[in-house]
Amino acid sequence: MKLFVIATNQNNMVFKKVSFLLLLFCSFLSGHAQSYTQTIRGTVIEKQLQRPLIGATVQVLGLSLGDKTDELGNFIITHVPVGTQTILVSSIGFKENTISNLVVNSGKEVVLTLMMEEKIHTAKEIVIKSGNRKNKPINELSAVSARAFTVEETQKYAAAVNDPARMATNYAGVLAGYDGNNEIVIRGNSPSGLLWRMEGIDIPNPNHFASSGSSGGGISILSTELLSNSDFITGAFTSE
Repeated sequence: MKLFVIATNQNNMVFKKVSFLLLLFCSFLSGHAQSYTQTIRGTVIEKQLQRPLIGATVQVLGLSLGDKTDELGNFIITHVPVGTQTILVSSIGFKENTISNLVVNSGKEVVLTLMMEEKIHTAKEIVIKSGNRKNKPINELSAVSARAFTVEETQKYAAAVNDPARMATNYAGVLAGYDGNNEIVIRGNSPSGLLWRMEGIDIPNPNHFASSGSSGGGISILSTELLSNSDFITGAFTSE
């Protein structure tokens, strides 16, 4: 009977020792498995005007952690691992601001006030030229229903055959009067109402094989080799 009691006591002591070792081992694993983190918060301010900077990006380098500043310039970054971290602040139109060796500990939140300096871009000289509208009338008083055309256009349009009148039939509201000559109908008006002017002076019908009182003919007298840019007016003449 005494031997049985001694064996039972020894078993209880072994069980207690094993339980203590298991508890100590679990506590050791729990301590190593726990990761300490902290929060970084603060305000981003524009250095020159001393006002909050909206929309600036604040990020922890090397980690997928960051935030954008609100309308008051405030930001907050949570779950930042304890240790030494590097903060990068960036915003469009401002120089990047890097905070190196920032100590983050588990006992207290990190509160920052970050200044951002405006970035000034220095560019080369820029020259701005205003080009004239291609079809702008030569006569400055012709504000409406007028356009200019070049001598080259009389050679590019189909069936123009170096004739300004035949070329004008390509414009809206202009039709050819007859197939045998270069009379044109503008907005349904009679071809005889067409007026030709050269250097500001009214001239008679400048066409060969023209009939009496007409404004057109079979072949134009005007040589495109001697003409410069001209105006074509589909409305009333300007008062000069």
